[in-house]
Amino acid sequence: MVKVNGTEIDVAGKTVAEYLALADYDLKRVAVECNGNIIPKDLYQETVLKNGDSLEVVSFVGGG
Repeated sequence: MVKVNGTEIDVAGKTVAEYLALADYDLKRVAVECNGNIIPKDLYQETVLKNGDSLEVVSFVGGG
């Protein structure tokens, strides 16, 4: 289980990119932190989530 924005989700073994696609996030408008470290967008495909990880996903919203 991985804690995503405070909620336990069974996504261990998936990459950050796979999780974001499953959760329908717009990759151009998010920032991701795993265990206190910001993950660069070019590493989303390589970063595999493990049991016990804590993920924070922040979506940016435009407006004005």
